[in-house]
Amino acid sequence: MELVKELQRIVGEGAVIFNEEKMEAYSHDETDAALYGSMPAVVILPSTAEEIAAVVKLANREGIPITPRGAGSGLSGGAIPLKGGICISLERMNRLLEIDRANMVVVVEAGMVTNDLAQAVQAEGLFFAGYPMSLQTCFIGGNIAENAGGGKAVKYGVTGRYILGIELVTPTGDIVNLGGKLLKDVSAYDLKSLIIGSEGTLGIITKATIRLIGNPLAKSDLLVIFKNAKDAIDLVPLILSQGLTPTSIEFMDALSVITTCKYLNESLPYENAGAMLLIELDGNDADQIERDLVKIGKLCEAQGALEVYVAEDKNNIERIWNVRRNIAEAFKVFCPVQSIEDIVVPIANIPKIIPELEALGKKYRMQIPCYGHAGDGNLHATLVKAPETSQEEWLCAEEACLEELYRITGALGGKISGEHGIGLKRKKFLKDIIDPIELEMMKAIKRALDPANIMNPGKIFDMP
Repeated sequence: MELVKELQRIVGEGAVIFNEEKMEAYSHDETDAALYGSMPAVVILPSTAEEIAAVVKLANREGIPITPRGAGSGLSGGAIPLKGGICISLERMNRLLEIDRANMVVVVEAGMVTNDLAQAVQAEGLFFAGYPMSLQTCFIGGNIAENAGGGKAVKYGVTGRYILGIELVTPTGDIVNLGGKLLKDVSAYDLKSLIIGSEGTLGIITKATIRLIGNPLAKSDLLVIFKNAKDAIDLVPLILSQGLTPTSIEFMDALSVITTCKYLNESLPYENAGAMLLIELDGNDADQIERDLVKIGKLCEAQGALEVYVAEDKNNIERIWNVRRNIAEAFKVFCPVQSIEDIVVPIANIPKIIPELEALGKKYRMQIPCYGHAGDGNLHATLVKAPETSQEEWLCAEEACLEELYRITGALGGKISGEHGIGLKRKKFLKDIIDPIELEMMKAIKRALDPANIMNPGKIFDMP
Protein backbone atom coordinates (compact mmCIF):
# COMPACT_ATOMS: atom_id res chain seq x y z
CA MET A 1 0.00 0.00 0.00
CA GLU A 2 2.98 2.29 0.54
CA LEU A 3 3.86 1.92 -3.15
CA VAL A 4 0.33 2.93 -4.17
CA LYS A 5 0.47 6.03 -1.96
CA GLU A 6 3.84 7.04 -3.41
CA LEU A 7 2.55 6.58 -6.97
CA GLN A 8 -0.58 8.59 -6.16
CA ARG A 9 1.63 11.38 -4.88
CA ILE A 10 3.51 11.41 -8.22
CA VAL A 11 0.70 11.02 -10.79
CA GLY A 12 -2.46 11.79 -8.82
CA GLU A 13 -4.97 9.57 -7.05
CA GLY A 14 -7.21 9.08 -10.11
CA ALA A 15 -4.27 7.96 -12.25
CA VAL A 16 -3.44 4.89 -10.16
CA ILE A 17 -5.35 1.62 -10.61
CA PHE A 18 -4.88 -1.22 -8.14
CA ASN A 19 -8.30 -2.88 -8.31
CA GLU A 20 -7.72 -6.36 -9.76
CA GLU A 21 -10.87 -6.34 -11.90
CA LYS A 22 -9.88 -3.04 -13.54
CA MET A 23 -6.27 -4.16 -13.98
CA GLU A 24 -7.28 -7.29 -15.91
CA ALA A 25 -7.39 -5.36 -19.20
CA TYR A 26 -3.71 -4.50 -18.71
CA SER A 27 -2.65 -8.12 -18.09
CA HIS A 28 -2.60 -9.22 -21.73
CA ASP A 29 -2.31 -8.06 -25.32
CA GLU A 30 -3.65 -9.79 -28.47
CA THR A 31 -1.76 -13.01 -27.72
CA ASP A 32 -3.48 -15.87 -25.88
CA ALA A 33 -4.23 -14.46 -22.41
CA ALA A 34 -4.50 -17.94 -20.90
CA LEU A 35 -0.95 -18.76 -22.02
CA TYR A 36 0.83 -15.45 -21.68
CA GLY A 37 -1.29 -13.18 -19.45
CA SER A 38 0.18 -11.80 -16.22
CA MET A 39 -1.27 -9.31 -13.74
CA PRO A 40 0.56 -6.13 -12.75
CA ALA A 41 0.72 -5.10 -9.12
CA VAL A 42 -0.48 -1.64 -10.05
CA VAL A 43 -1.30 0.37 -13.20
CA ILE A 44 -0.58 4.08 -13.57
CA LEU A 45 -1.85 6.55 -16.19
CA PRO A 46 0.67 9.41 -16.24
CA SER A 47 0.16 12.68 -18.09
CA THR A 48 3.75 13.88 -18.52
CA ALA A 49 7.25 12.60 -19.15
CA GLU A 50 8.27 14.11 -15.82
CA GLU A 51 5.75 11.95 -13.97
CA ILE A 52 7.04 8.85 -15.77
CA ALA A 53 10.63 9.77 -14.92
CA ALA A 54 9.75 10.12 -11.24
CA VAL A 55 8.05 6.72 -11.25
CA VAL A 56 11.04 5.09 -12.99
CA LYS A 57 13.41 6.54 -10.37
CA LEU A 58 11.15 5.16 -7.64
CA ALA A 59 11.15 1.75 -9.34
CA ASN A 60 14.97 1.75 -9.54
CA ARG A 61 15.24 2.65 -5.88
CA GLU A 62 12.87 -0.14 -4.83
CA GLY A 63 13.83 -2.72 -7.49
CA ILE A 64 10.33 -2.83 -8.98
CA PRO A 65 9.79 -4.06 -12.58
CA ILE A 66 8.17 -1.65 -15.06
CA THR A 67 6.14 -2.53 -18.17
CA PRO A 68 5.44 0.27 -20.68
CA ARG A 69 2.12 -0.12 -22.49
CA GLY A 70 0.47 1.43 -25.51
CA ALA A 71 -2.89 0.21 -26.79
CA GLY A 72 -2.22 -3.45 -25.99
CA SER A 73 -2.77 -4.40 -29.64
CA GLY A 74 0.58 -6.20 -29.94
CA LEU A 75 0.99 -9.80 -31.06
CA SER A 76 4.15 -10.79 -29.20
CA GLY A 77 3.33 -10.26 -25.52
CA GLY A 78 5.56 -7.19 -25.39
CA ALA A 79 3.18 -5.15 -23.22
CA ILE A 80 2.39 -7.93 -20.75
CA PRO A 81 3.67 -7.27 -17.18
CA LEU A 82 5.44 -10.63 -16.95
CA LYS A 83 7.15 -9.80 -13.65
CA GLY A 84 4.18 -7.95 -12.12
CA GLY A 85 5.29 -4.58 -10.81
CA ILE A 86 4.17 -1.27 -12.31
CA CYS A 87 2.41 -1.10 -15.67
CA ILE A 88 2.78 2.38 -17.17
CA SER A 89 0.01 3.05 -19.69
CA LEU A 90 0.51 5.95 -22.10
CA GLU A 91 -3.21 6.28 -22.91
CA ARG A 92 -3.57 9.77 -21.40
CA MET A 93 -0.58 11.15 -23.29
CA ASN A 94 -2.45 11.39 -26.59
CA ARG A 95 -2.08 14.96 -27.84
CA LEU A 96 -1.07 16.23 -31.23
CA LEU A 97 1.41 18.95 -30.28
CA GLU A 98 2.42 20.49 -33.59
CA ILE A 99 2.05 20.22 -37.36
CA ASP A 100 5.11 21.94 -38.81
CA ARG A 101 4.40 22.36 -42.53
CA ALA A 102 7.64 24.22 -43.18
CA ASN A 103 9.67 21.20 -42.02
CA MET A 104 7.05 18.61 -43.04
CA VAL A 105 6.86 17.05 -39.58
CA VAL A 106 4.28 16.39 -36.91
CA VAL A 107 5.03 16.20 -33.18
CA VAL A 108 2.78 13.95 -31.08
CA GLU A 109 2.63 12.29 -27.70
CA ALA A 110 3.20 8.55 -27.68
CA GLY A 111 -0.36 7.64 -26.68
CA MET A 112 -1.98 9.12 -29.77
CA VAL A 113 -3.97 6.59 -31.80
CA THR A 114 -2.18 6.15 -35.12
CA ASN A 115 -5.37 6.50 -37.11
CA ASP A 116 -6.12 9.84 -35.40
CA LEU A 117 -2.64 11.00 -36.37
CA ALA A 118 -3.10 9.86 -39.98
CA GLN A 119 -6.47 11.62 -40.29
CA ALA A 120 -5.22 14.83 -38.69
CA VAL A 121 -2.35 15.25 -41.13
CA GLN A 122 -4.44 14.10 -44.09
CA ALA A 123 -6.80 17.01 -43.41
CA GLU A 124 -3.75 19.23 -44.02
CA GLY A 125 -2.99 17.50 -47.33
CA LEU A 126 -0.14 15.52 -45.75
CA PHE A 127 0.54 11.82 -45.32
CA PHE A 128 2.05 9.63 -42.59
CA ALA A 129 3.41 6.74 -44.63
CA GLY A 130 4.45 4.44 -41.75
CA TYR A 131 1.14 2.62 -41.98
CA PRO A 132 0.52 -0.45 -39.75
CA MET A 133 -2.48 -2.68 -40.45
CA SER A 134 -3.86 -2.10 -36.93
CA LEU A 135 -3.74 1.69 -37.24
CA GLN A 136 -7.31 2.18 -35.97
CA THR A 137 -6.44 0.89 -32.50
CA CYS A 138 -2.67 1.08 -32.01
CA PHE A 139 -0.75 3.98 -30.48
CA ILE A 140 2.13 5.65 -32.28
CA GLY A 141 4.45 4.96 -29.33
CA GLY A 142 3.78 1.23 -29.65
CA ASN A 143 4.38 1.41 -33.39
CA ILE A 144 7.78 2.99 -32.74
CA ALA A 145 8.67 0.53 -29.98
CA GLU A 146 7.91 -2.37 -32.33
CA ASN A 147 9.04 -0.61 -35.55
CA ALA A 148 5.68 -1.66 -36.96
CA GLY A 149 5.30 -2.40 -40.65
CA GLY A 150 2.13 -2.87 -42.63
CA GLY A 151 0.46 -2.92 -45.98
CA LYS A 152 2.33 0.01 -47.54
CA ALA A 153 5.87 -1.00 -46.59
CA VAL A 154 6.84 -2.16 -50.10
CA LYS A 155 6.94 1.43 -51.33
CA TYR A 156 7.13 3.51 -48.17
CA GLY A 157 8.96 1.33 -45.65
CA VAL A 158 8.16 0.75 -41.99
CA THR A 159 7.49 3.16 -39.11
CA GLY A 160 11.14 3.76 -38.24
CA ARG A 161 11.85 5.41 -41.58
CA TYR A 162 9.64 8.35 -40.56
CA ILE A 163 10.76 8.87 -36.96
CA LEU A 164 13.11 11.86 -36.85
CA GLY A 165 13.11 12.39 -33.11
CA ILE A 166 11.89 10.88 -29.87
CA GLU A 167 11.60 11.98 -26.27
CA LEU A 168 12.59 9.07 -24.05
CA VAL A 169 12.47 8.30 -20.34
CA THR A 170 15.53 6.12 -19.80
CA PRO A 171 15.54 2.99 -17.62
CA THR A 172 17.24 5.03 -14.89
CA GLY A 173 14.64 7.81 -14.93
CA ASP A 174 16.31 10.51 -17.01
CA ILE A 175 14.55 12.36 -19.85
CA VAL A 176 16.48 12.62 -23.11
CA ASN A 177 15.66 13.91 -26.59
CA LEU A 178 17.16 11.88 -29.42
CA GLY A 179 17.14 13.31 -32.94
CA GLY A 180 14.86 16.20 -33.85
CA LYS A 181 13.54 17.73 -37.07
CA LEU A 182 16.67 16.97 -39.09
CA LEU A 183 16.50 14.78 -42.19
CA LYS A 184 20.21 13.95 -41.88
CA ASP A 185 22.28 13.48 -38.74
CA VAL A 186 25.44 11.42 -38.25
CA SER A 187 26.60 13.16 -35.09
CA ALA A 188 28.00 10.07 -33.35
CA TYR A 189 25.95 6.98 -32.48
CA ASP A 190 22.38 6.81 -33.80
CA LEU A 191 20.74 6.13 -30.44
CA LYS A 192 17.30 7.01 -31.78
CA SER A 193 17.43 4.04 -34.15
CA LEU A 194 18.57 1.82 -31.28
CA ILE A 195 15.41 2.67 -29.34
CA ILE A 196 13.12 2.17 -32.37
CA GLY A 197 12.12 -1.50 -32.35
CA SER A 198 13.55 -2.18 -28.88
CA GLU A 199 10.10 -3.21 -27.59
CA GLY A 200 10.11 -1.03 -24.49
CA THR A 201 13.19 -2.73 -23.02
CA LEU A 202 15.48 0.32 -23.31
CA GLY A 203 13.16 3.08 -22.15
CA ILE A 204 9.70 4.60 -22.50
CA ILE A 205 8.95 6.72 -25.58
CA THR A 206 6.83 9.70 -24.57
CA LYS A 207 6.92 11.94 -27.64
CA ALA A 208 7.80 11.60 -31.34
CA THR A 209 8.73 13.91 -34.19
CA ILE A 210 7.49 12.27 -37.39
CA ARG A 211 8.36 13.02 -41.00
CA LEU A 212 5.43 13.61 -43.35
CA ILE A 213 5.14 13.54 -47.13
CA GLY A 214 2.57 14.92 -49.53
CA ASN A 215 -0.70 13.04 -49.73
CA PRO A 216 -0.81 10.92 -52.94
CA LEU A 217 -3.33 12.36 -55.40
CA ALA A 218 -4.19 9.17 -57.26
CA LYS A 219 -4.60 5.54 -56.30
CA SER A 220 -5.72 2.31 -57.91
CA ASP A 221 -6.02 -1.30 -56.77
CA LEU A 222 -5.92 -4.65 -58.52
CA LEU A 223 -7.47 -7.81 -57.11
CA VAL A 224 -5.83 -10.74 -58.88
CA ILE A 225 -7.14 -14.29 -58.61
CA PHE A 226 -4.90 -17.32 -59.10
CA LYS A 227 -5.62 -21.04 -59.20
CA ASN A 228 -3.02 -21.76 -56.52
CA ALA A 229 -0.81 -20.01 -53.98
CA LYS A 230 2.44 -20.79 -55.78
CA ASP A 231 1.40 -18.98 -58.97
CA ALA A 232 0.41 -15.94 -56.92
CA ILE A 233 3.59 -15.84 -54.86
CA ASP A 234 5.83 -16.47 -57.90
CA LEU A 235 4.54 -13.22 -59.37
CA VAL A 236 5.85 -11.04 -56.53
CA PRO A 237 9.59 -11.09 -57.33
CA LEU A 238 8.70 -10.86 -61.02
CA ILE A 239 6.85 -7.55 -60.50
CA LEU A 240 9.64 -6.07 -58.42
CA SER A 241 12.37 -7.19 -60.81
CA GLN A 242 10.70 -5.18 -63.59
CA GLY A 243 11.39 -1.95 -61.71
CA LEU A 244 7.75 -1.57 -60.68
CA THR A 245 7.14 -0.43 -57.09
CA PRO A 246 3.54 -0.93 -55.97
CA THR A 247 2.47 0.61 -52.69
CA SER A 248 1.29 -2.81 -51.52
CA ILE A 249 1.39 -6.41 -52.64
CA GLU A 250 -0.80 -8.29 -50.18
CA PHE A 251 -1.19 -12.06 -50.38
CA MET A 252 -4.22 -14.05 -49.22
CA ASP A 253 -4.54 -17.80 -49.64
CA ALA A 254 -7.92 -19.38 -50.39
CA LEU A 255 -8.59 -20.41 -46.79
CA SER A 256 -8.02 -16.84 -45.59
CA VAL A 257 -10.30 -15.33 -48.23
CA ILE A 258 -13.15 -17.81 -47.84
CA THR A 259 -13.15 -17.70 -44.03
CA THR A 260 -13.05 -13.89 -43.93
CA CYS A 261 -15.70 -13.37 -46.61
CA LYS A 262 -18.06 -15.61 -44.63
CA TYR A 263 -17.23 -13.74 -41.43
CA LEU A 264 -17.96 -10.38 -43.10
CA ASN A 265 -20.83 -11.67 -45.24
CA GLU A 266 -18.82 -10.37 -48.19
CA SER A 267 -19.07 -11.61 -51.79
CA LEU A 268 -15.66 -11.32 -53.41
CA PRO A 269 -15.22 -13.67 -56.42
CA TYR A 270 -13.40 -16.38 -54.46
CA GLU A 271 -15.20 -19.51 -55.67
CA ASN A 272 -12.41 -20.58 -58.02
CA ALA A 273 -9.56 -18.89 -56.19
CA GLY A 274 -6.60 -20.80 -54.83
CA ALA A 275 -5.06 -17.49 -53.77
CA MET A 276 -5.36 -13.76 -54.31
CA LEU A 277 -3.02 -10.80 -54.58
CA LEU A 278 -4.17 -7.32 -53.64
CA ILE A 279 -1.91 -4.88 -55.46
CA GLU A 280 -2.14 -1.15 -54.81
CA LEU A 281 -0.45 1.70 -56.67
CA ASP A 282 -0.46 5.34 -55.67
CA GLY A 283 1.26 8.60 -56.60
CA ASN A 284 0.70 12.03 -58.04
CA ASP A 285 0.70 11.10 -61.74
CA ALA A 286 -2.54 9.33 -62.62
CA ASP A 287 -1.29 8.55 -66.14
CA GLN A 288 1.83 6.84 -64.78
CA ILE A 289 -0.29 4.80 -62.38
CA GLU A 290 -2.44 3.72 -65.31
CA ARG A 291 0.64 2.66 -67.30
CA ASP A 292 2.04 0.70 -64.36
CA LEU A 293 -1.37 -0.86 -63.80
CA VAL A 294 -1.43 -2.14 -67.38
CA LYS A 295 2.11 -3.55 -67.06
CA ILE A 296 1.28 -5.38 -63.84
CA GLY A 297 -1.98 -6.65 -65.34
CA LYS A 298 -0.07 -8.15 -68.27
CA LEU A 299 2.43 -9.78 -65.90
CA CYS A 300 -0.48 -11.27 -63.94
CA GLU A 301 -2.03 -12.71 -67.10
CA ALA A 302 1.30 -14.13 -68.25
CA GLN A 303 1.66 -15.77 -64.82
CA GLY A 304 -1.67 -17.57 -65.29
CA ALA A 305 -4.01 -15.32 -63.33
CA LEU A 306 -7.62 -16.45 -63.62
CA GLU A 307 -8.98 -12.91 -63.30
CA VAL A 308 -7.61 -9.39 -62.85
CA TYR A 309 -10.10 -6.95 -61.33
CA VAL A 310 -9.46 -3.21 -61.24
CA ALA A 311 -10.98 -1.40 -58.24
CA GLU A 312 -10.72 2.35 -58.69
CA ASP A 313 -13.65 3.71 -56.70
CA LYS A 314 -13.38 4.14 -52.94
CA ASN A 315 -16.15 1.71 -52.04
CA ASN A 316 -14.67 -1.25 -53.91
CA ILE A 317 -11.15 -0.50 -52.68
CA GLU A 318 -12.40 -0.40 -49.09
CA ARG A 319 -14.35 -3.66 -49.52
CA ILE A 320 -11.24 -5.49 -50.67
CA TRP A 321 -8.98 -4.03 -47.98
CA ASN A 322 -11.61 -4.76 -45.34
CA VAL A 323 -11.29 -8.47 -46.14
CA ARG A 324 -7.51 -8.30 -45.82
CA ARG A 325 -7.66 -6.41 -42.50
CA ASN A 326 -10.16 -8.82 -40.91
CA ILE A 327 -8.49 -12.16 -41.61
CA ALA A 328 -7.15 -12.55 -38.07
CA GLU A 329 -10.54 -11.68 -36.54
CA ALA A 330 -12.31 -14.15 -38.84
CA PHE A 331 -10.12 -17.03 -37.69
CA LYS A 332 -10.65 -16.08 -34.05
CA VAL A 333 -14.35 -16.74 -34.62
CA PHE A 334 -13.54 -20.11 -36.23
CA CYS A 335 -11.27 -20.99 -33.31
CA PRO A 336 -9.92 -18.48 -30.79
CA VAL A 337 -6.86 -20.65 -30.13
CA GLN A 338 -4.23 -19.77 -32.73
CA SER A 339 -0.69 -18.54 -33.16
CA ILE A 340 -0.32 -15.60 -35.55
CA GLU A 341 3.21 -15.79 -36.90
CA ASP A 342 5.27 -13.13 -38.57
CA ILE A 343 8.02 -14.80 -40.57
CA VAL A 344 10.04 -12.83 -43.09
CA VAL A 345 12.27 -14.15 -45.88
CA PRO A 346 14.18 -12.57 -48.76
CA ILE A 347 11.79 -11.67 -51.57
CA ALA A 348 13.26 -14.25 -53.96
CA ASN A 349 12.56 -17.01 -51.43
CA ILE A 350 8.89 -16.20 -50.90
CA PRO A 351 7.77 -18.91 -53.38
CA LYS A 352 9.77 -21.53 -51.47
CA ILE A 353 8.00 -21.01 -48.14
CA ILE A 354 4.43 -21.71 -49.35
CA PRO A 355 4.79 -25.49 -50.01
CA GLU A 356 6.60 -25.80 -46.67
CA LEU A 357 3.60 -24.28 -44.87
CA GLU A 358 1.23 -26.65 -46.64
CA ALA A 359 3.37 -29.63 -45.60
CA LEU A 360 3.52 -28.46 -41.98
CA GLY A 361 -0.27 -28.11 -41.84
CA LYS A 362 -0.71 -31.71 -42.96
CA LYS A 363 2.03 -33.03 -40.69
CA TYR A 364 0.66 -31.41 -37.52
CA ARG A 365 -3.04 -31.71 -38.43
CA MET A 366 -3.85 -28.04 -38.20
CA GLN A 367 -4.91 -25.30 -40.56
CA ILE A 368 -2.16 -22.82 -41.44
CA PRO A 369 -3.79 -20.03 -43.43
CA CYS A 370 -1.21 -17.70 -44.92
CA TYR A 371 -1.61 -14.03 -45.72
CA GLY A 372 0.42 -10.88 -45.41
CA HIS A 373 2.85 -8.48 -47.00
CA ALA A 374 4.22 -10.54 -49.86
CA GLY A 375 5.89 -7.51 -51.41
CA ASP A 376 8.50 -7.39 -48.64
CA GLY A 377 8.65 -11.09 -47.80
CA ASN A 378 6.69 -10.77 -44.56
CA LEU A 379 3.98 -13.43 -44.27
CA HIS A 380 1.54 -14.14 -41.45
CA ALA A 381 1.40 -17.91 -41.37
CA THR A 382 -1.20 -18.56 -38.68
CA LEU A 383 -1.37 -21.85 -36.82
CA VAL A 384 -5.06 -22.49 -36.06
CA LYS A 385 -6.19 -25.20 -33.65
CA ALA A 386 -8.74 -27.64 -35.05
CA PRO A 387 -11.93 -27.64 -32.89
CA GLU A 388 -11.62 -31.39 -32.27
CA THR A 389 -8.00 -31.16 -31.04
CA SER A 390 -7.55 -31.16 -27.26
CA GLN A 391 -5.68 -28.27 -25.66
CA GLU A 392 -2.87 -30.59 -24.55
CA GLU A 393 -2.45 -31.99 -28.07
CA TRP A 394 -2.54 -28.48 -29.50
CA LEU A 395 0.21 -27.13 -27.24
CA CYS A 396 2.55 -29.98 -28.17
CA ALA A 397 1.78 -29.67 -31.88
CA GLU A 398 2.09 -25.87 -31.81
CA GLU A 399 5.57 -25.88 -30.26
CA ALA A 400 6.86 -28.61 -32.57
CA CYS A 401 5.39 -26.88 -35.63
CA LEU A 402 6.85 -23.50 -34.66
CA GLU A 403 10.31 -24.98 -34.14
CA GLU A 404 10.18 -26.53 -37.59
CA LEU A 405 8.70 -23.42 -39.20
CA TYR A 406 11.41 -21.19 -37.73
CA ARG A 407 14.14 -23.64 -38.76
CA ILE A 408 12.85 -23.64 -42.35
CA THR A 409 12.57 -19.85 -42.31
CA GLY A 410 16.16 -19.52 -41.10
CA ALA A 411 17.41 -21.93 -43.77
CA LEU A 412 15.82 -19.64 -46.38
CA GLY A 413 17.73 -16.65 -45.02
CA GLY A 414 14.76 -15.38 -43.02
CA LYS A 415 13.95 -14.32 -39.46
CA ILE A 416 11.12 -15.13 -37.06
CA SER A 417 9.58 -11.64 -36.95
CA GLY A 418 9.21 -8.98 -39.59
CA GLU A 419 7.00 -6.54 -37.68
CA HIS A 420 5.30 -8.04 -34.61
CA GLY A 421 8.42 -8.33 -32.47
CA ILE A 422 9.93 -11.02 -30.24
CA GLY A 423 8.44 -9.96 -26.91
CA LEU A 424 7.48 -12.82 -24.65
CA LYS A 425 6.00 -15.12 -27.26
CA ARG A 426 9.05 -15.78 -29.44
CA LYS A 427 11.98 -15.20 -27.09
CA LYS A 428 12.81 -18.90 -26.57
CA PHE A 429 13.30 -19.28 -30.32
CA LEU A 430 15.46 -16.18 -30.82
CA LYS A 431 18.77 -17.83 -29.89
CA ASP A 432 18.28 -20.40 -32.66
CA ILE A 433 17.88 -17.81 -35.41
CA ILE A 434 20.55 -15.17 -34.72
CA ASP A 435 24.31 -15.19 -34.28
CA PRO A 436 25.31 -15.82 -30.61
CA ILE A 437 27.67 -12.83 -30.79
CA GLU A 438 24.78 -10.62 -31.94
CA LEU A 439 22.71 -11.80 -28.98
CA GLU A 440 25.55 -11.02 -26.55
CA MET A 441 25.89 -7.53 -28.04
CA MET A 442 22.18 -6.95 -27.39
CA LYS A 443 22.53 -8.12 -23.80
CA ALA A 444 25.53 -5.83 -23.29
CA ILE A 445 23.44 -2.85 -24.46
CA LYS A 446 20.62 -3.85 -22.12
CA ARG A 447 23.03 -4.10 -19.15
CA ALA A 448 24.55 -0.72 -19.94
CA LEU A 449 21.27 1.19 -20.26
CA ASP A 450 19.20 -0.73 -17.70
CA PRO A 451 21.63 -1.87 -14.98
CA ALA A 452 18.81 -2.77 -12.58
CA ASN A 453 17.00 -4.76 -15.32
CA ILE A 454 13.64 -3.24 -14.43
CA MET A 455 12.54 -1.96 -17.86
CA ASN A 456 10.15 -4.52 -19.42
CA PRO A 457 12.14 -7.47 -18.08
CA GLY A 458 11.71 -10.92 -19.58
CA LYS A 459 11.11 -9.65 -23.12
CA ILE A 460 13.17 -10.46 -26.24
CA PHE A 461 15.70 -12.42 -24.13
CA ASP A 462 16.20 -13.26 -20.46
CA MET A 463 18.80 -11.50 -18.34
CA PRO A 464 20.28 -12.77 -15.04
